[in-house]
Amino acid sequence: MNPTSHADHDKRGAVLSGTAASDFTLKFGGPPRWIVAAPGRVNLIGDHTDYSGGLVLPMAIQRYAVIAAAPAPAGSGRRLRLHSAAVNESVDIPLEGTPGAGEPSWANYARGVVAGFLARGHVLPALDALVVSDVPLGGGLSSSAAFEVAVATLLETALGQPLGLVEKAQLCREAEHEYARVPCGIMDQLISVVGNDSGALLIDCHSGQTRPVPFADPGMSLLIANSEVRHSLGTGAYAVRRADCIEAARTLGVPELGQAVLAQVEAAQPRLGALLHRRARHVVTENERARAAAQAFEDGDWRTAGALMYQSHRSLRDDFEVSSPELDTLVELARDIGEDGGVFGARMTGGGFGGCTVTLVATDRAGAIGQRLAEGYQRRHQRALTWFVARPSRGAHVLQG
Repeated sequence: MNPTSHADHDKRGAVLSGTAASDFTLKFGGPPRWIVAAPGRVNLIGDHTDYSGGLVLPMAIQRYAVIAAAPAPAGSGRRLRLHSAAVNESVDIPLEGTPGAGEPSWANYARGVVAGFLARGHVLPALDALVVSDVPLGGGLSSSAAFEVAVATLLETALGQPLGLVEKAQLCREAEHEYARVPCGIMDQLISVVGNDSGALLIDCHSGQTRPVPFADPGMSLLIANSEVRHSLGTGAYAVRRADCIEAARTLGVPELGQAVLAQVEAAQPRLGALLHRRARHVVTENERARAAAQAFEDGDWRTAGALMYQSHRSLRDDFEVSSPELDTLVELARDIGEDGGVFGARMTGGGFGGCTVTLVATDRAGAIGQRLAEGYQRRHQRALTWFVARPSRGAHVLQG
């Protein structure tokens, strides 16, 4: 797989939009009235801190969930008929009452978003819709948040009543909590809503404040390597980590663990015990790394940014215990290539337990680095690696309608 240029990346959304439109026409017998898109994201640093009110540094990427839709034919009833091109499956979601979670499970994200609109008193029109996505599923790049935000963008567009940006992100997070049973923070949904194509966003998940962090140096790129080990955050380990953080905050006497500092955590080690001490140490040190990394990216200090990425991975692996052998291999391979080979830093990204790594690389070496990672990964794990170069994207937007 070769690195892609800015022009190639700019084409991705247009190609996906065209696919959604043609698939919709084939499925429903007429052209779509609306086409909307919402991006996935890569988190540069600051994982497992958002639900503790900490700092995160995500960047929306030019991989999208795209939905094409039109008003349903007369007499179809009050429902959203949603077809997934990925699994070639359709569901009807009722647009009155409260939709219940159920099978197929992929539709629960959409059911949750519909429920959020209905709970806010909106009267939704009956719709036919089709979704396509090139955000890798289970890869830690927020495919679920992109889907949720795309559904919300479709509904507000069809209604002609835009939500506030933060309200839209909160509604989508509620959908993930209540319908997918993943107690996530606000990061994934918020960056999918408000991302910009100039770089990343430093988000304080306690105050809600955000600060743009440019990433526009053409000489540097972010290489995302997909281990092809799909994680599933709804299986329980994610919720256990969040519960650990809540208990650590209670022990420390702070409202959220992200409000603690390292001196507090170290002083409370006997009361926390070994496990909660490690969990708390990760959160408070990751906060400091996120703040320092944002400054390093802004300054173009790639050596410092890369060092912080390596530190973050060690903390996620050892203190928070959410990495995997495959992710560790990819970070080790990147480190072995080193600065002489064009690698400045690497870490797992997202919830962990599989998924992707993000590697800070010299743009002119990205192709060779991706190939070396793929070859080394195949040798160690007898598994193919997919990778691509990510560029920043704007947040959710209307492509047609």
